[in-house]
Amino acid sequence: MKVVIASDSFKESLSAREVVELIEAGFREVFPDWTYVQMPVADGGEGTVDALVAATNGRHISHRVTGPLGDAVDAFFGLTGDGRTAVIEMAAAGGLMLLPLERRDPLHTSTYGVGELIRRALDLGARHFIIGLGGSATNDGGAGMAQALGAQLLDRNGKAIERGGAALSSLAHIDIAGIDPRLAECEIEVACDVDSPLFGPSGASTIFGPQKGATPAMVSQLDASLLHYARCIARDLGIDVAHLPGGGAAGGLGAGLVAFTHAILRPGAQIIFDAVGLDRHVREADLVITGEGRIDGQSIHGKTPVAVAALGQRHAKPVIALTGALGEGASLVLDHGIDAMFSVVSYPCTMEEALEQASSNVLETARNVAMGLRIGMALG
Repeated sequence: MKVVIASDSFKESLSAREVVELIEAGFREVFPDWTYVQMPVADGGEGTVDALVAATNGRHISHRVTGPLGDAVDAFFGLTGDGRTAVIEMAAAGGLMLLPLERRDPLHTSTYGVGELIRRALDLGARHFIIGLGGSATNDGGAGMAQALGAQLLDRNGKAIERGGAALSSLAHIDIAGIDPRLAECEIEVACDVDSPLFGPSGASTIFGPQKGATPAMVSQLDASLLHYARCIARDLGIDVAHLPGGGAAGGLGAGLVAFTHAILRPGAQIIFDAVGLDRHVREADLVITGEGRIDGQSIHGKTPVAVAALGQRHAKPVIALTGALGEGASLVLDHGIDAMFSVVSYPCTMEEALEQASSNVLETARNVAMGLRIGMALG
């Protein structure tokens, strides 16, 4: 029997690599002679770098960059084993995790550090990029990223505009003559699992601005700025990002990457699966095991377990999911290719206790699932 273990991380407790190792260890106690393929995966959010570095025998690169409010921060990205693909989580340079609650200010936060990560990866020879957009603290439409890559965003006096979403209202002209020429050699894929447009009632500012610290007045200001920004991009670059599905991801960074780097927006899980060749492994498997820290009604909208289950359905393979918590609406995933799911938390406990005991809980649950399979095989 060949078992493919393709799991995401259990946020705040276990990396995707740790999860797949624990699941295999639990199963090996019951089925030591089976063949196991470990495939740590992600959907473009937190853990994407770790998953692809682990799956390709790549490496992590540390780089000091400009943080969302201008402070220097220690960021990172990944290089895959062949050295050609850079994997970037925008949150490493422009994420909410870099700012305490009282400092969150989407009028002034910038994606400049994201552009610095891209430049460093270019210096190291990367020409294929996978960029995840989750966890953004910014609302600048990727303007800061573009500035870091050499684009000039100028006001009516020919001076560079300030960084941040509010400054976009003063934008009068975009000049990309000085943008890094190496970008023309690159293939840039953006892991984007939202379809929000750049502006409007379902746009970046309205939907995601409040969690970044925006008041209702700030939301209106930022939304108007992004509308103006889209018009400038259309006029000066000839690219329409106004109605681009996913353009509003990460405060408009999705639109900025399309406008300034000609990136392609794709579902995050699909990008990762293609990069690690998951489809082939699932096709050759007898059983697929997946997982994530929480499964609920939202999981059917592009989250890792359901994306893995879709491959299982394509190749008629049974799929089992392990998760830290089963939330409201979790049963919906049973209509999307997951054949059985199990919470690794088997008794009432606090969140802190669940996180502390995550390793032993995953190991024990995997072993118990394997024992159940052994009984079923004997009965069959």
